[in-house]
Order: sequence, then structure tokens, then C-alpha cells
Amino acid sequence: MPKSTTNRTKKFVVHYFLWLGGLFLLLYAPTSSISEMLNQFQTNLTVTTLKPFLQPNQIKDYDIWINPHYKIIITQACNGMIPILFLFASILAYPSKWIYKVIWIVLGYITYVIVNAIRLIIVTKVTQIYGRESFYWIHDIVGNALLMIVGLVLFVSFIKISRTTT
Repeated sequence: MPKSTTNRTKKFVVHYFLWLGGLFLLLYAPTSSISEMLNQFQTNLTVTTLKPFLQPNQIKDYDIWINPHYKIIITQACNGMIPILFLFASILAYPSKWIYKVIWIVLGYITYVIVNAIRLIIVTKVTQIYGRESFYWIHDIVGNALLMIVGLVLFVSFIKISRTTT
């Protein structure tokens, strides 16, 4: 690998972890009223996005009721913010024009809101059909793999488009 490529790669990795740490500290961790307000907004948006696709009264506050004895709770860890911030850090760390970064951050955010809602609907339906024993598999394995694949596709698309237009 040429020296300039190695240096760019190192610079990207350093910037990525700095952006990731900063974004998590400022926007995710309960370190300020801004992060708490943002996470509350994201959780409310997730619940609002889910309501039309589930049974009436299946969502109460932040709980999705699978049956009268089992519920899924939409918490800060389930509202989609974690993969969103990973994508944002990748985009911000990559050397590209700011206009492309802003466009892809907005596009990525919208995409993740939709994909996270789809993920939670799938988790709910599969858990209803196959029981709570299937929750770990569908939520932690399949659901998180879906979020990772979407993030990777978005980031690779961002790189390809920002390279061809700069």
C-alpha cells in the first residue's frame, strides 16, 4: 500500500473514533439536557412511526405488547440512535466536501428511521408467532445485522458518490 494511502487510512481511523466519541458524548450519553431531549425525541419518533403498523393499543407509552404477559420496551438503545451515530461518524471522518456530508447524514437519518421501524415490526411479528424464545435471535442477531448492513451500504454509497462528484 502506498504511503499516502496508509496515511489517509490512519487519518480516517483517528478522525472516525474522535467523531464517534464526540457524537456519543454529546448526543447519546446522558451528559446534557440536549442529549436527553434528542433521545426522547428519537424514542417518540420511533413509537409514532410504529403505531400505524401494529394492532390498535398494542403500543402503550414505550411498550410494544406481544401478548398480555410479554412486552418489548422501546428504550434509548432501541430507538436507532446507535447505528445512526456510527454512520454519522463514518461520514464526518471521511475526506469529502461538507455539502455531501450533510446530504448523506440527512439521507442516512431518514433511512435509519424507516429501517429501524421495519426492524421493530419484524421483531414484534416474529416474537408473536414463535414466542419469546425467538426474541434474542430476531432482535439481537437478525435485527442488528440488518442495521449494520444498511449502514455499510449507505457509507459505501456515500464514498462512491462523493468521489465521483469531487
